[in-house]
Amino acid sequence: MTDATTTLVEQLANALKSRGLMLATAESCTGGLIAGACTEVSGSSDWFERGFVTYSNAAKHGLLGVPALLIEQHGAVSEPVARAMASGALAHSPAQLAVAVTGVAGPTGGSPDKPVGTVWFGWATPEGVFTEHQRFDGDRAAVRQATVRHALAGLLQRLPRP
Repeated sequence: MTDATTTLVEQLANALKSRGLMLATAESCTGGLIAGACTEVSGSSDWFERGFVTYSNAAKHGLLGVPALLIEQHGAVSEPVARAMASGALAHSPAQLAVAVTGVAGPTGGSPDKPVGTVWFGWATPEGVFTEHQRFDGDRAAVRQATVRHALAGLLQRLPRP
């Protein structure tokens, strides 16, 4: 874990503990790296509830309740799927916050519409579900690490006020 990621996790841990909130993750392109970064910190069971690694479309549907038709209509890497993943993580856990990521980490799998580095984020909070699209440069490892950092930073930005 990089220093920047460690700092983000520590800030998130403190903020969640002070608010008495629990986090769930729903990950596709990162394959559990966000959950791994969170649980790298001792005492994370105080604020990290669970992580869903939903790499396949069947897992997105089966574990998070993402409608198969939604994936069929928009593709797994899309705003509606990121939104449904984040909502599904909350619906299938007792957590109050969730982050979801779905993207194309590469080096294969890209298309003109969704090039390598394309990532959709979903953040589910008590105030609603927020989504965002990013495009990261670099190889597979760089895209995945940038996704982890952006997901964590997005959680910090969207935390409910204490």
